[in-house]
Amino acid sequence: MIETIKEQIKLSLEKFYKTKYNQEITIVVEEPKNPELGDISIPVFSVVKALRRPLPEIVAEAKDEIQKASVAITSISNVGGFINACIDKKLLAKEVLTQVKNLGAGYGSSDLGKGKRVTLDYSSPNIAKSFSIGHLRSTMIGNSLKLILNKCGYETYSINYLGDWGTQFGKMIVAYKKWGNYEDIQKDPIRKLTDLYVRFHEEAKENPSLEDEAREAFRKIELQDPEYLELWRWIREESLKESQQIYELLGVQFDSYNGEAFYNDKMDVVVKELEDKHLLKEDQGAQIVDLGEAMPPALIKRSDGGSLYMTRDLAALFYRKKEYRFDQILYVVGNEQKLHFAQLKALVTKMGYDFSENVEHINFGLYLTDGKKMSTRKGGVVKLYDVLMKAIHLAYELVSLKNPSLENKEEVAKAVGLAAIVFADLKNHRSLDIEFNIEQAVKFEGQTGPYLQYTSVRIASILKEKTFDLSKCNIELFEKPHYFELVRQISLFQSIIERAAIERAPSVIAKYLLSLAQSFNKFYSIEKINVEEESIRNSNFALAHATRIVLNEGLRLLGIQYVNEM
Repeated sequence: MIETIKEQIKLSLEKFYKTKYNQEITIVVEEPKNPELGDISIPVFSVVKALRRPLPEIVAEAKDEIQKASVAITSISNVGGFINACIDKKLLAKEVLTQVKNLGAGYGSSDLGKGKRVTLDYSSPNIAKSFSIGHLRSTMIGNSLKLILNKCGYETYSINYLGDWGTQFGKMIVAYKKWGNYEDIQKDPIRKLTDLYVRFHEEAKENPSLEDEAREAFRKIELQDPEYLELWRWIREESLKESQQIYELLGVQFDSYNGEAFYNDKMDVVVKELEDKHLLKEDQGAQIVDLGEAMPPALIKRSDGGSLYMTRDLAALFYRKKEYRFDQILYVVGNEQKLHFAQLKALVTKMGYDFSENVEHINFGLYLTDGKKMSTRKGGVVKLYDVLMKAIHLAYELVSLKNPSLENKEEVAKAVGLAAIVFADLKNHRSLDIEFNIEQAVKFEGQTGPYLQYTSVRIASILKEKTFDLSKCNIELFEKPHYFELVRQISLFQSIIERAAIERAPSVIAKYLLSLAQSFNKFYSIEKINVEEESIRNSNFALAHATRIVLNEGLRLLGIQYVNEM
């Protein structure tokens, strides 16, 4: 409701200045830095500058328009070039609590994306390599963005663009044929295959001809050699089994698993179009497209005629545009691919298409170990499954210590451990690198997922087998700062979700949930919630209930499960 009032004031003032002075002036409506000044603040310096009129006149006119904009405004004052307004706290509280009670988990939904389609490309692990903790970022940022966009009314289509093609398969097959054993690998496929991959690179330092063997092995896959094609399929299937285990654990689902191999027969058409449009140029035997001075040329074909990532991504993009008819496509891929996606967009424009601005690179930073990037080739990968299992184990120890008699400790520990890992990632802005600390993440206090779950559990315990009647609340209580602060934060939920969608940043919701939980726990420290006085008890229960609804729904949007006991 506060955001609605802000928007009403903004539109009202902008319309007034346009009508009276024929001036397009953008009005900013914000919250004052000092809450004692009011609930809403409107700086009018830009208006004074644009209209060249004295500040007292501007303030007087603006006050009249602000008062007309909303019946919820109770008083208006000004300090210098800032006009501050107070909101009817009782009216806001009644409306917010009623909405949450009526809508439940649907509270916070919006029509921001109604009628629009978004395709998301995320997770996309390389087949034949362990699913490392480095893949968690793309997986959970993409999953959360999908849930956030759905909440905002967008229709989404999620793609796991598997890295199931390329010379790494030639390397894997060479290593398998030289040093591998089928029965041994079947006992622990991915770990054994990863060991072979690491060994290949170690051996190749001493024997560079292995690289030539790998290229030849992959060429045989491309030529549909039965033996090599069968080995490729086997490696792909075994890798997918491990990936599915991770996705099921995290509750992540995709609409498509079409990987790189799916586009093998779709690249020639794109290359032909580039040729027909006279965009291809030869450069030292390779085929390139010149993208101007702003960026390096896009490599389309190697000198040996082999295709490159750019060719495949271009083919995939055109296929997805035709197949899914997206309004926007989001690629949740690391910071290091910034140039690649800039080139991809430039190619789309160069080819004469008008949807390059709908192609977005949702970049993210790295997971670091001791400040360094992990490398599969050097055997430095931390397996995500192992990390998740460790987090669940630590959570089990904490839950057992906190609540020894809890019946479903294993189930709760699983939810808490996963929440710890996922929230430790998503609370950071996606563009930042993260130094991961599992012990810090699995704590019930501080800026952690378990802290949010525990706050929700605390409220569930208070409300267990309790009922409340909104019509019997003491609405006067919401004039108190600690009551109103909770109402104010709950009222912002929809705008927070919309902001997270627009900025493509789940961290916006994560930080909001931490603030909400802290406000509730402060409220809990001040007020006894289950009191004798019926009107106060109803007010407290209604506020606690609304807080838990928002906490739980916010956690869901981050891909985190809430619990009822812990």
